[in-house]
Amino acid sequence: MNNLKNYLNQLKIENIDLTIDKFELYYNLLIEWNNKINLTSITEKEDVEIKHFIDSLTSYNLIEDNSLICDIGAGAGFPSIPLAIVKPNCKFVLIDSLNKRINFLNELIDKLNLKNCVCLHSRVEDYAKKNLNKFDYCIARAVAALPTLLEYTIPLLKVKGSLIAYKGSNYQEEIDISNNALNKLNSKIISKNELTLPNNDKRCLLQIIKNNNCLNIYPRSGNKPRLNPL
Repeated sequence: MNNLKNYLNQLKIENIDLTIDKFELYYNLLIEWNNKINLTSITEKEDVEIKHFIDSLTSYNLIEDNSLICDIGAGAGFPSIPLAIVKPNCKFVLIDSLNKRINFLNELIDKLNLKNCVCLHSRVEDYAKKNLNKFDYCIARAVAALPTLLEYTIPLLKVKGSLIAYKGSNYQEEIDISNNALNKLNSKIISKNELTLPNNDKRCLLQIIKNNNCLNIYPRSGNKPRLNPL
């Protein structure tokens, strides 16, 4: 995993060989489980290394140490598990609505010996209602369009907490339809971090800060954030 090793060196990660071993195990478990349940359509090792592992790690410098972080729609563990591997002093709560994926994540966490991760089977709307204003960060990758994503995540954040949304090269189109959601949820985009992966794919990390508490009616239940976005 030369691309990943080079990237970890750029981030000045300690114990790189041990870290690479964990990512190797991650890859092997991902492929093993992918034969049983649909976790990812990306299976070639170099593609997983770049499009999943390195892509997940691009937010490394945006996340402060000793933070509490929620990954909504965690899926196969991206971006939370790669970040948890290299940020052992942060705590991650992984939410997913499909129990099969939670079973995979629990085995993965056990095999990787990650003490800083907890997985929960829940719809994010239901979890958020019981955990308002709790997290320093929410992270989300390939979950929903930005207006929906904002309603899912901003209520979970503490005031001055941040959503880090992983978006593709068309991110501006999502921003253009998000003004109403940003206003209603008392949030603001504070940075647009454009980047290029080693395979030349374009990405953007949007960082959105919660400036004040939002109304307790958010997120709305009954899949309304997705069916009828703000």
